[in-house]
Amino acid sequence: MGEFIAVAILLMLAMGGYWAFILFPRQRDFAQRQNMARTLAEGDEVITAGGIIGKVKSINSAEGIASVELADGLEVRMVIAAMLERYDPEELAKNARMGQKTETLPE
Repeated sequence: MGEFIAVAILLMLAMGGYWAFILFPRQRDFAQRQNMARTLAEGDEVITAGGIIGKVKSINSAEGIASVELADGLEVRMVIAAMLERYDPEELAKNARMGQKTETLPE
């Protein structure tokens, strides 16, 4: 009986860890993307899932599609869910600097 309780407790701890480290962060990220999609407005610059930066020209919420200008005169229709976040050049530069290693070369 004691072994059964120990196994049950370990199983419950493993399930709790899985939820805390895998499912909860995914749910949080999904909620943030949903909030961004709901508050998206014409004129916002966005980064797509493919890493492309564009400016939102129009939004059709009923169909879940937005018209995004990628360059002068080049507009594409895009699924709103494929827009990951708003484009913030300062935040992007800060994240890029954090990812760089600063090495000193031997002289």
